[in-house]
Amino acid sequence: HGHGYGGYGGLGGLGGYGGHGGYSGGDGGYGHGHHVDYYAYPKYGFEYDVHDPHTGDYKSQHETRDGDVVKGFYKVAEPDGTLREVHYTSDKHNGFNAVVKRTGHAQHPSHYGHHY
Repeated sequence: HGHGYGGYGGLGGLGGYGGHGGYSGGDGGYGHGHHVDYYAYPKYGFEYDVHDPHTGDYKSQHETRDGDVVKGFYKVAEPDGTLREVHYTSDKHNGFNAVVKRTGHAQHPSHYGHHY
């Protein structure tokens, strides 16, 4: 439940939004007639950056959630040398929306000799 994320390198595309209203059920261990509401307001934020000059791995992500609204972006260096940047939002009224931007020029390996 909740917001899923996928992006680069085998994680697939961005996950969709799925709200979860918390849990209220049973007697909460207090006997009949006593109700306990286990709902917790969904709010979080996180970010990370990976820069590995040895492997050329570069990626970063920033995401926040406040109630039913998730906003974020991620960047990842593609194998061809371009940079993919995705800004996304998700809420129960508009669904999931993403804007993808690529920057840089793709680098293709040079091939020498003849292929027979």
